[in-house]
Amino acid sequence: MKTEMIEILSSREVEKMRASGRLAAALLSHLEPMVKPGVSTLQINDEAERWTKEHGAISAPLGYKGFPKSICTSINEVVCHGIPSAKQVLKEGDIINIDVTPILNSYYGDTSKTFFVGSPSPTTKKLVEVTKECLFRGIAEVKPGARIGDIGAAIQEYAEKEGFSVVRDFAGHGVHRIFHTAPEIPHYGKRNTGKRLRSGMVFTIEPMINEGTWEVEVLKDGWTAVTKDRKLSAQFEHTVVVTEEGVEILTLREEEIL
Repeated sequence: MKTEMIEILSSREVEKMRASGRLAAALLSHLEPMVKPGVSTLQINDEAERWTKEHGAISAPLGYKGFPKSICTSINEVVCHGIPSAKQVLKEGDIINIDVTPILNSYYGDTSKTFFVGSPSPTTKKLVEVTKECLFRGIAEVKPGARIGDIGAAIQEYAEKEGFSVVRDFAGHGVHRIFHTAPEIPHYGKRNTGKRLRSGMVFTIEPMINEGTWEVEVLKDGWTAVTKDRKLSAQFEHTVVVTEEGVEILTLREEEIL
């Protein structure tokens, strides 16, 4: 992670982030019907690219540090940064995290969701549900004056209480006109540690929760991160802004609005 100063966004900049966040949320919702047995991850990638362009945006992952595709598709034991492929075909019982980041008017909207392919096993269902709850418990800690460590502590406490582990090798990150910038948001840690949050900070929270060990390894392609024990991993991600009152989720999907 780079060591840039943490940028505080103006209300005008936050409004631009809202627009890119809404687009990212809509893209995930658009792709959801494709998540079914027999569909390849390349088909999902290509539809994401087509839809993104149709809506006046571009796909941030495509070409980012050499990444070859427009979205990340991470299946089962893949923790993150899975590369879409024609050979990678979804099958009954899989889980897949789809991570999208459209750039709209120079601002990045970054979000992901883990989907069930068909009907999950009880263990798989629990892992995914716990991971989503971890995300929202982390988000609930965000408010002016809170510390970054509070976010990770809330996630780690819940994940480990439920019998799962938290990936240490990847973290949430600042995002606005830059894809990855300060602050770094670990998904584990201690309360009352780390930098204090201020209104106008924008960053992602994106816990990766593993069925077994938290340890991961990166495959020879230089991107695909998998669990060391090859057990399942799930992830959910939202982009949030610290507000005067607390927190606003910029990538909230319609299904999540109460």
